[in-house]
Amino acid sequence: MEISLLGPLVVRSGGHELRVSAPRQRVVLATLVLNANKVVPVQTLARFVWDGTPPPSATATIRTYVMRLRQSLGLHGGSRIITRAPGYLIEMDEDETDLGRFQAHRRTAQSLAEGGALPQAVEQLRAALALWRHEPLIDVPSDTLQELECCHLEKLYLQTCTWRVDLDLALGRHAEILPELWRLGREHPLHEGLIGRLMLALSRSGQQTEALDLFRRTRAALVDQLGAEPGMELRAVQQRILRAEDELEHPSERRQEPPARWGEGGGPRWPVPAQLPPATAGLTARDRELAELVRLLGAESAARTPTTVVLTGGGGIGKTALAVQSAHLVRDRFPDGQLFVELEGSSGRPVAPGEILARLLVGLGVPDTAVPTSLAGRIALFRSLTDGRRMLVVLDDAENAAQVRPFVLGTGGSRMVVTSRNRLTDLDGARTMALEPLSEAGALDLLSRIVGRRRTELEPRAARQVAAGCAGLPLAVRIIGSRISARPRRGLDGVARRLGDEQRLLDELEVGDLAVRPVLESAYDTTRDRTVAGIGLGEAFRVLGTEVSAAFGRERAAALLGCSPDSAEDVLDALVDANLLREQDHGRYLMDRLARAYARERTLIEGPGVHTVRLGSGPRLLPATDPGAATRVVAHAGGFR
Repeated sequence: MEISLLGPLVVRSGGHELRVSAPRQRVVLATLVLNANKVVPVQTLARFVWDGTPPPSATATIRTYVMRLRQSLGLHGGSRIITRAPGYLIEMDEDETDLGRFQAHRRTAQSLAEGGALPQAVEQLRAALALWRHEPLIDVPSDTLQELECCHLEKLYLQTCTWRVDLDLALGRHAEILPELWRLGREHPLHEGLIGRLMLALSRSGQQTEALDLFRRTRAALVDQLGAEPGMELRAVQQRILRAEDELEHPSERRQEPPARWGEGGGPRWPVPAQLPPATAGLTARDRELAELVRLLGAESAARTPTTVVLTGGGGIGKTALAVQSAHLVRDRFPDGQLFVELEGSSGRPVAPGEILARLLVGLGVPDTAVPTSLAGRIALFRSLTDGRRMLVVLDDAENAAQVRPFVLGTGGSRMVVTSRNRLTDLDGARTMALEPLSEAGALDLLSRIVGRRRTELEPRAARQVAAGCAGLPLAVRIIGSRISARPRRGLDGVARRLGDEQRLLDELEVGDLAVRPVLESAYDTTRDRTVAGIGLGEAFRVLGTEVSAAFGRERAAALLGCSPDSAEDVLDALVDANLLREQDHGRYLMDRLARAYARERTLIEGPGVHTVRLGSGPRLLPATDPGAATRVVAHAGGFR
């Protein structure tokens, strides 16, 4: 199968074009292919399909669209769309999409240019650019998809054009590329990089006057439309032409050198990175943890001062919000910039360390064509660029320590914050802060900050019930708070009553692209196929969720699971690590009402998981999927005991 994105969406299989005529199915397909081999959450698909305003039935409707899309793609193509929590993914090889081939040509060009084979590198870039038939996904009706994805692709196209022009100029082909540069200049009259290269090509073709006149016209347009003077790069080109010093460096030499540091040696002044997402000030309800994190990040360098702080806890516990809010509070202490990278550790498709480093280097001002190809080279360049600097790096949603260990900062003035659902106990030298669910008072405080204290004070009893119904999960409080805020005339008692119904609890905790169920689903998926002490963790979770009320000990779990107390404890600890249980004092465990509601949902779908019988002196766990097993045991043992 072959899918083309760089223009109208086209699907071909077996030499024939397949029609996907339904507009919203085309949006789903385009989104999946743009994120090939990565899980796309249902909420993301819904946001693109309905341009940010999905209906309440979005999840079920997306499921229908995917089913029909599979039918449209035929047996071979449809089987590539796989259901995987919290959404779907499509399996595609790189050479099966024009975007994948485009990227492959770029990588080959980079290797050739680094080896000095500039003509061959130019041909690879020409082949890459030839794959563009029109604006990407021009016939896919989603403004949100166009804005978030296609805008990035357009920039990638222009960047590739600019790179190829640089190589052509280095090869002395200025006269040959003038017509193309004029066309690009007309299409992008405020793109200073393209205008500068057109000026160089004109100058080297003996048209210095035209080149300088082009600078004057471009400057006037920038001032008139943007209120800004030309940047340093374009002014430098003008000065080169005025001094007749317009020869560019050899591209292969220029790309192998690390970019100049900020303001050093009179070189280019790369912008100080400021990549932090907006902070949700006042919406964490974690004043104590916030103060401690700010203290750790702002502490002066010393032998015992950790350079890395790890925030751990289950999904929706507020790790990212706390990390971002604290980072904004201390950003003035890091004058060399703040970097932010999403590691997608909980998505099932975590970003590889090499790709993380590439994103960090680009954030530091390194052109992507100058990013080293090897992991070792990227590590070395990252350490060189951060050495002696005061920078703050936030790495969100790490899968494990191995994902971030290669570039953890050493001693010095920089700091790193890592968030993860897993306990990164093997990350040497890091200080760990484990976030617990909010207390009932903390949840009520967060709810009041979202909906306004006047509403919670008017109905204090109902407000406490709403806060308690969220089981201390900040994400749940944010969701229900957003729903309450959207209905200013509705009383809180009705909301509390709906949250009290366990069968509809998780349906209530969903608004826009925020939902509690995918968080629980992601945690459950990490246990589904694992066994501990011979007991399936998914089965144990379902059994406990349908049998326990809240807090319980290992003896109660052993009785339910039909195993020894020690084995039960091993199972319970594994569920704690998966954030499906919480450990309390004195050997007690707690499954909150959100987890219990999800366990009962899974039980309705998959069955209870195990039947417990006693055979001889010890218990036996029998799969619920094998109903004949109990009969065989009874026949062998002479009955249950």
